[in-house]
Amino acid sequence: MPLGTGSTAAPFAHLQAQHATLYRQVLDVFVRAKQRFTVHLRPEDVVAEIGAGPSLETVRAALDQLADWGNLRADPDTGRVTTVEDFHRARYLYQLSPEGHAVEEAVAAYEAALGRRGALQSVALSDIAEQLRALLVVAEAAAAGELPDSAKTHLLMMSLVDRFTGLADNAQAFMASLRRAIDFADANVAAFLAYKEQLIAYLERFIADLANRGAEIALLARQIEAAGVDPLLLVVAQREAADAAPTEVPEDTGTDPKSEATGTAAQADPAAGARTETAAGVTDDVGTDAGGPHSHEAAVGEALDAWRQRWVGLRDWFVSADGSRPSQARLLRTAAIGAIRQLLGIVAAINERRSGRSDRTADFRRLALWFAQVPDDDAAHRLWHTAFGLSPARHLTVTAETLAVTEQQPVPAATPWAQAPRLQISPRLRRTGSYERRGSPNRVLDRTEQRRLLAERMRHEAEQTARARAALATAGPVTLSELARLDSAEFRLFLQLLGDALAASRPDGSGAETTTSDGTMAVRLRRVAGGATVRIVTEDGVLAGPEHLIEIVDLVGADR
Repeated sequence: MPLGTGSTAAPFAHLQAQHATLYRQVLDVFVRAKQRFTVHLRPEDVVAEIGAGPSLETVRAALDQLADWGNLRADPDTGRVTTVEDFHRARYLYQLSPEGHAVEEAVAAYEAALGRRGALQSVALSDIAEQLRALLVVAEAAAAGELPDSAKTHLLMMSLVDRFTGLADNAQAFMASLRRAIDFADANVAAFLAYKEQLIAYLERFIADLANRGAEIALLARQIEAAGVDPLLLVVAQREAADAAPTEVPEDTGTDPKSEATGTAAQADPAAGARTETAAGVTDDVGTDAGGPHSHEAAVGEALDAWRQRWVGLRDWFVSADGSRPSQARLLRTAAIGAIRQLLGIVAAINERRSGRSDRTADFRRLALWFAQVPDDDAAHRLWHTAFGLSPARHLTVTAETLAVTEQQPVPAATPWAQAPRLQISPRLRRTGSYERRGSPNRVLDRTEQRRLLAERMRHEAEQTARARAALATAGPVTLSELARLDSAEFRLFLQLLGDALAASRPDGSGAETTTSDGTMAVRLRRVAGGATVRIVTEDGVLAGPEHLIEIVDLVGADR
């Protein structure tokens, strides 16, 4: 009996064994050999395929262990036997067993599922809509009394289900990979920042396609159900069940008079018994086909139930229930929008860290590092006073005599306040609360000239602002490219107006209308669709941006 065919097979055991890496290398060699249509391998062939690393004895032990687990089948190698000693020496040829081949396919499928990135297939949405439109034509013809073409209907349904299955599976895999990318964004910041722009654009394009195509697909699904989808599903199920293979009739353990009679006839006449057995078998098959669990009608019923489930799944993926259950397309759109928000939040956090801002924990760690690097205690005290501002009270100035006594008789820092020596302060401080001697107040300074200069500056700035308002006011909506050259005052006011209008603009791009905080000017701004980039020349430089229609109204001048 060859090795690897025992009842104690555990082909998955090598994945958790001590030398799992070596076992995987050996099995990979056999998988590649099977792809090259090589049936058997000797231990020397496995060592040569693996390359530098394990020795021949180590590989032989691994092969024997894999054969014992059932991953490999070991057959005696008699091709190189030349002596009796060679015949009695254990030599084996190894190949993948059926169990081992199944394990390798399972591991490959598992690794492919984990590494699958998936995609948001906008093209699949168009294909599904196109196939549903063709199916709607068939459903309407069937509702009018025309017999649907079974082959065309079957192909349409199969293509529709295959395309929808690919869309759903790819979307699920892509959202899982997107969550992993968001979770591990800090691992490679540069790669993530380069990846996020393309990812956000990709998500936005799919969200727009899903919103448009999803509504169309939902409408088509409702129209097909209104026209009647069950007759189409029945036609598909009947065509699919026509190719169902006959199943084996289970053995009857009871006593049947017909079988006893057949057995008696067979004992009397073997030929007659064979004819009777054949006839009975035909009769039993016909009876089973007519009403048994494996009959044609049962196969049609099973296929019809499967196709109904597929149709319900496709409909529920795009059609939401009335206020009770959102569709999977809506949930996917919500998840994609949430992923965009998370991406923007991560980018904001990365930019905040790059700008130098830090939290209190990082500040205290940096301060602790500085304390560890100070050369002496005096530097540590200076750092402490600078960091925390815990300096002595300024009015409790210590006299020279008190300092001399403290130097001669130092007081430990752990001495309680009640046991410490008293501090001698000035009698004037105790009586008046101040060291300064009271006397005549200081002379009041004349600040008339400073007030005049301040008023002159304010008047000049007001005139500049008025001239800028008059220069920027437009007779109606104009494009940004039509604005004349702006000086510094006009440019500062224009930037303020432009910032207020952009802050008040709506996401739908319908435009914005706002008033400045002082109520002196009103501005209306609307973006020009398909406009080119404009350049506004000022004394301070050139401002570039997309083309807009702008209207600026001087409310002060209008009141006058």
